[in-house]
Amino acid sequence: MADQAPKEPGARVATRIDPIKESLSREQMQFIRHVELEQWKKKTQKLRTRNVVTGLAIGAIVMGIYGYTFYSVSQEKIMDEMDEEAKRARLQGPKTGAN
Repeated sequence: MADQAPKEPGARVATRIDPIKESLSREQMQFIRHVELEQWKKKTQKLRTRNVVTGLAIGAIVMGIYGYTFYSVSQEKIMDEMDEEAKRARLQGPKTGAN
């Protein structure tokens, strides 16, 4: 798109240049570096935001698994207590001649 001719006469359009092939002045090279630096700053802000959101999502999933693990372990204690009560009931129950 940048290489297309302008639609209006006299309108200026940015053209692609290769700084290695074309001889550019020191000021032009500094300007190119400055523009590239500004573009990198914009990109890093977007990436940083995405990284923070992704990190928070992964952290939330990890905390959810951690919390569910504690919840399920606490439920296992209840099952152990029920097993102990059933064992006591079997021991106190009527004796048969099979023993």
